[in-house]
Amino acid sequence: MSSLQGYVDRRVLLVLQDGRAIVGVLAGYDQKSNVVLSDSKERIYSMDEGVEEVELGLYLVKGDMIVLIGEIDEAIDQAVDLGSIRAEPIPPIRY
Repeated sequence: MSSLQGYVDRRVLLVLQDGRAIVGVLAGYDQKSNVVLSDSKERIYSMDEGVEEVELGLYLVKGDMIVLIGEIDEAIDQAVDLGSIRAEPIPPIRY
C-alpha cells in the first residue's frame, strides 16, 4: 500500500477482511496503511433487498483489515441504481 498518495481526495472502495465494503473519499493514510475516509458509507449487499448504504461519516480503518483499495469512477457510480442490484454479501476472508 505504498502508492496510496495517488488516491488522496478521490472516492475509493475498501473491501475489508470481515467482508464489509466501505466507500468514501480518502482523506489520509499513514506508514502502517491505516486509512481515513471522509463522507463514507458502508454498502451492505443482499439477495432480497438490493444494496443498502449506511452513513458512516469520517471513518478510520486499520491497515491490517484492508484487503483491497480501488478508485471509483464517480459518474458511473452515481448512474448505478444500487436498489436494483442483488448480490450475496462478501464472506469474511480467512487465511
